[in-house]
Amino acid sequence: MTGLPFDPRRFAGTAAFYERYRLGFPDRLLARVANLLDLKAGDAVLDLGCGTGMLAVGFAQLGMSVTAMDPEPDMLAATRAAADAAGVTLTIVQGSSHDLAPGMGPFALVAMGRSFHWMDRAATLSMLDRIVTPHGGVVLFHDTHPPVEENGWFKILRDVQDKFGRAAAPHAVERKGGHRRYEPFLFASAFTQLDGLSVTIRKDLTVEEIVGRALSMSSCSPQRLGTQQQALETRLAAALRELSPDGTFTEVAELVAVLARRPNKT
Repeated sequence: MTGLPFDPRRFAGTAAFYERYRLGFPDRLLARVANLLDLKAGDAVLDLGCGTGMLAVGFAQLGMSVTAMDPEPDMLAATRAAADAAGVTLTIVQGSSHDLAPGMGPFALVAMGRSFHWMDRAATLSMLDRIVTPHGGVVLFHDTHPPVEENGWFKILRDVQDKFGRAAAPHAVERKGGHRRYEPFLFASAFTQLDGLSVTIRKDLTVEEIVGRALSMSSCSPQRLGTQQQALETRLAAALRELSPDGTFTEVAELVAVLARRPNKT
């Protein structure tokens, strides 16, 4: 596959922050995906770019036979630990979308949580067409923050991250002149029947949790920041305290799943 230069260790050092501070995807959202695709116990699911195993563990708990795949060893270690804690069994594979091959699977579902934008999206979908079962699908998960007053902290987080390099991250640079959504890639692939599913949550947040969220991202990982980590933490915490002196915040977030299938043939 071709595309952006690929750094398999871009998330090195973030696993602990990712596991603790990133939003998980609600069980009911995964169940809706499984029901819409009519998945059965034992069906093969691939979590591509599994991170700390949020989706892999969730689908395994629904009874699926799950393969969790990620290029970052620390993420895979966190996935193993999460699976052990949940009492489920996963097949763990170190690799990325570049390592997909025709002999893999076949899978009834390939899930990607906040990982598709890192890939050569057209090439990945082309390969997935070869390893997803005829009635299977691809589901892309992400989260978004509506522009409501309670999410004022989110703009502060983004602004501080930009000052420390988020805006220069490879996928951010590429998307400035390219597609910002999934649909153009999906409609150019075999998976053109799209269903959007979402769950909106509202939860309390602290300064510590927002700073941890920043450090969970590859553009502001401790490894990338180096000696600038303390500066980011201090600057972000100070800006947040200006917004809320008592250090309490509310997060309103929409957790989204876009399920893509091949069109029905009559």
